[in-house]
Amino acid sequence: MLSCKTLLSRRTKTIRKNKNKKSKNSKRSNSFSTKQNPISENYQQEEDIEEEEDGDDVEEGFNLKASAPSQSHGVQPLGNLYLSPGSVNSRNTGLGNLQTLTDELVLEVLGFLGGAHLGILASVSKSFYVFANHEPLWRNLVLDNLKGRLLYNGSWKSTYIAAHYPSFDVSNICVSGLRVRDFYSDYLFQSWLCANLEMKPEWLQRDNIIRRRGISVEEFISNFEEPNKPVLLEGCMDNWVALEKWERDYLVQVCGDVEFSVGPVEMKLGEYFRYADQAREERPLYLFDPKFGEKVAILGSEYEVPVYFREDLFGVLGSERPDYRWIIIGPAGSGSSFHIDPNSTSAWNAVIKGSKKWVLFPPDVVPPGVHPSPDGAEGWWHLVINLEESVAITQNYVSRRNLLNVLDFLKRPNASTLVSGTRDRVNLYDKFKSAIEASFPGTIDHLMQKAEENKAQQKKPSFWDSVTDSKAGAFKFSF
Repeated sequence: MLSCKTLLSRRTKTIRKNKNKKSKNSKRSNSFSTKQNPISENYQQEEDIEEEEDGDDVEEGFNLKASAPSQSHGVQPLGNLYLSPGSVNSRNTGLGNLQTLTDELVLEVLGFLGGAHLGILASVSKSFYVFANHEPLWRNLVLDNLKGRLLYNGSWKSTYIAAHYPSFDVSNICVSGLRVRDFYSDYLFQSWLCANLEMKPEWLQRDNIIRRRGISVEEFISNFEEPNKPVLLEGCMDNWVALEKWERDYLVQVCGDVEFSVGPVEMKLGEYFRYADQAREERPLYLFDPKFGEKVAILGSEYEVPVYFREDLFGVLGSERPDYRWIIIGPAGSGSSFHIDPNSTSAWNAVIKGSKKWVLFPPDVVPPGVHPSPDGAEGWWHLVINLEESVAITQNYVSRRNLLNVLDFLKRPNASTLVSGTRDRVNLYDKFKSAIEASFPGTIDHLMQKAEENKAQQKKPSFWDSVTDSKAGAFKFSF
């Protein structure tokens, strides 16, 4: 059945994502950077390469962003070690007996240390210097331990030191990094590489989501919601005030000192934009707040739910309904990993500023690297990457098309761990079902009867099935 997703792109576009079709891959905008900055420029052995005479040849490999900084401490991918005869990996000599541990395990051990101990360890050897300055370690320290305002200072290490030692001059920390020769590590190199890779144009150009403009609600239901197909609906946002007003300065002004959810911390919008301008990491923090409408009422009044999604049966719960709408803000490179929308609901997404790349997989196709729980929600798998700084609104909803799915999900034995967005996970099923029966008597029974009829219809043999001997693979005749 359904677990729908609809994406509204700036000015015109809406995508809807449901459960049961072939893999989809969609890009919100046609604008993308094609600046060339070959990785080989800094991290591959210099070679004399004969230029191809054919100018139509397509360049292979990956490229770095034009703004990509050099790797902080000179870490190189492990493969380069085999291209340097006679070199010894200084990673191993500096770790001593710990060299037998994988890089991941070394960092796991260092993750138990505080900032002061990491600083001491960094002075033991060049190898420990590189490991102890790994930015994700300092990011975790800041996010886990920093109390009060988070003022990002160009790096997570600088942010930590500035917060804990205000008298210390952190202005030179980012530029005084020690570069270590012959240090090879795929794991440490990967974080920098993923943060600075330019997406291939052919990845961005792929756009196979159906687009529609001006269709009726009935057409939307019959052609997309019921058959569970993603769709990009154009023209849904033309009259939104948010399209004209939601620039940085306006948002900072109207939000003032209000703090929003940014990962595990709360940040003022101005502070978050300061972070977003400086962040150069693999997975930048994402502002994702479910209470923005209550915190800043004017924001909730400057957009409206498109007509296709106004039936939201979770609304019968009033203030007890699970979280259902979020403002989403993030810099280029931020986004979400593969996931399914919460509580088996449907959803739509509106990109007000910026652009996003969406990658979608249907429920029966598990994305590479994903290992879902067998008792989890069902729906379209999807991930989202911001191609530039973006501001968006997303809402989850329950219509008659996916009501039975949601009820089935909420009543599972392990609902206390599966259900999200509410404090009363265990009793949500009973509350929701009772509220539906009170507000829409007979609806659940009608939908269940219709589902049984559809199921029986699908099992009914076709004419050719009825005249074919399934065992012998030939026709059978009954005269």
